[in-house]
Amino acid sequence: MTPVPLSPNTVENRHGSGIHRSRNTPAGGLRTRILALSLAALALCAPPLPASAQPTGDLGLVVERASGSLLVVDQSERASIGRITGLGDLSHASLVYSPDEHFAYVFGRDGGLSKVDILAQTITARVMQAGNSIGGAISDDGRFVAVSNYEPGGVRVFDADTLEMVADIPTGSKTIGLVDIPGTRFVFSLWDAGETWIADLSGETAQITRIKGMGTNPYDALVTGDGRTYIAGLFGEDHLSALDLWQEHPEPQVILPGYAKGREGLPVYKMPHLEGWALAGQDFVLPAMGQHEVLWVDARSLQETGRTATHGQPVFAISRPDGRHVWVNFAHPLNDTVQVIDSVTKGVIHQFTPGPGVLHMEFTPRGHEVWLSVRDAGKVMIYDTETFEKLGEIAAESPSGIFFTARAHRMGL
Repeated sequence: MTPVPLSPNTVENRHGSGIHRSRNTPAGGLRTRILALSLAALALCAPPLPASAQPTGDLGLVVERASGSLLVVDQSERASIGRITGLGDLSHASLVYSPDEHFAYVFGRDGGLSKVDILAQTITARVMQAGNSIGGAISDDGRFVAVSNYEPGGVRVFDADTLEMVADIPTGSKTIGLVDIPGTRFVFSLWDAGETWIADLSGETAQITRIKGMGTNPYDALVTGDGRTYIAGLFGEDHLSALDLWQEHPEPQVILPGYAKGREGLPVYKMPHLEGWALAGQDFVLPAMGQHEVLWVDARSLQETGRTATHGQPVFAISRPDGRHVWVNFAHPLNDTVQVIDSVTKGVIHQFTPGPGVLHMEFTPRGHEVWLSVRDAGKVMIYDTETFEKLGEIAAESPSGIFFTARAHRMGL
């Protein structure tokens, strides 16, 4: 950016009555020209900003599942600004950011863990840490990255700088619902054993707390933004289970018991996702397994407060950052549609059809826009969250997950 020198009038105004020279006097004009030349010389001599000094708060990454790549996007420009390739199988990929938003850690379905520099748009480190992984998390202090594995099971923890493994936590089970909580700790659940474990990495060795009795086949989980409440969805039972992590000895609490009682369960084409962003005002909004509805649960009492019938089987129920609206997408074969639910009335206020294969939704940090990945159209579509007007679209190769860098500062994401 070219510096704009102060005008003589500005100099006079800054000094007020302390300088009485007119800008037309030879001395006044000379001083102004010297100042301008000095500023220009400094600008010419100043080195360019290093890549690490470039802003990242407006950036994001879109997973391109078919090509094993990430599309780098700019929120304000509503445009792609680059692509990072060579990331392996991204068919069910997710990622987290370093605290400074400079790096992303990508969890591939093939067990690959990749560290990418989103400014240089390159892979800086990559390890094949397992045969089949299902997501991960970064510790609250940014030192460790943990990966949840299906094969061989368990959780492995890596140094965030080097990707050297620092802890291997075998579980004898597929692990799901891995999240970070305060105190350099991770929480995750065991599909086969119906348990939830807490791994504390604040010391020299990982300390494990095992919580039994969570229920049959936990398939995903969420943690609240304060790190207090952990909720696991269950594939094998007609309820969910919750833990109060602020208790010295957390005990499972059944919530929404028998929520599908008396109704036939539908074939589940895609497992619902539970995330910390499902908190709308004072209620959690949770997709019902095998049903065409979302369930509302009071965040403190964990009692049901309502239900909303939906267009299909919900996959994501995502709260706008202010909590007023919840956006819902659906499993195949009704995955071309999105519904918007008012969190006060719990009624559907808008429904539209962006295109075939709506896989994911991501709000801008303050919620004025929502970006949708429409896989089968090969596009990311951008909408105004108040008017529902379409604002733009970006071409992408089978896009799925959308991740803005603001996630670096939110727990459980």
